[in-house]
Formats: sequence, structure tokens, C-alpha cells
Amino acid sequence: MVRRARAPRFQLRFTPTHSSWTNQVERRFAELERRCLERGVFCSPDDLKAALEEWIKVWNDEANPFTWTKTADQICRYCSRVSEPDH
Repeated sequence: MVRRARAPRFQLRFTPTHSSWTNQVERRFAELERRCLERGVFCSPDDLKAALEEWIKVWNDEANPFTWTKTADQICRYCSRVSEPDH
């Protein structure tokens, strides 16, 4: 017999896979893995924490604002065009 928790610890939230914020989060984690974790050797949680904090500091120091190069109308026309069945 399986018991169900009265107050589940986790709640699932389903978001579309094409959500722009989700894509940005995935890109950030990919950069984190590639630039900080991929070839790192961490002997303790403190070593890992220090490496992550250093990477975050460097990432923020080298930050550049994102500048849109297309207008909202151009983006809407593109989205309409690629959403057509024959595309």
C-alpha cells in the first residue's frame, strides 16, 4: 500500500518548452557547466561554492545589456510566417 503525502514536498509546474525565460535559464546553466564545472575538480562543497561564486562574479563583471535588433512588428511577422502549416 502506497501512502500519499498530505502536503507534498514538490509541486510540478508545466511550462511550454519554447518559453523565452526558460531558454535563457537553460543557456545560463549551459554556460555555467561549460566554463566552470566541466573540467573542475572540487574536493569539498566549500571548493565548489567558491568556484561558483567566482564564476558568478566574473559573469556579472563582463555583463553586456541585450539589445533587440528587430522591431515587435518584424518579430510578429516572422512568428506568423513560421507558424503556417506549409512551413
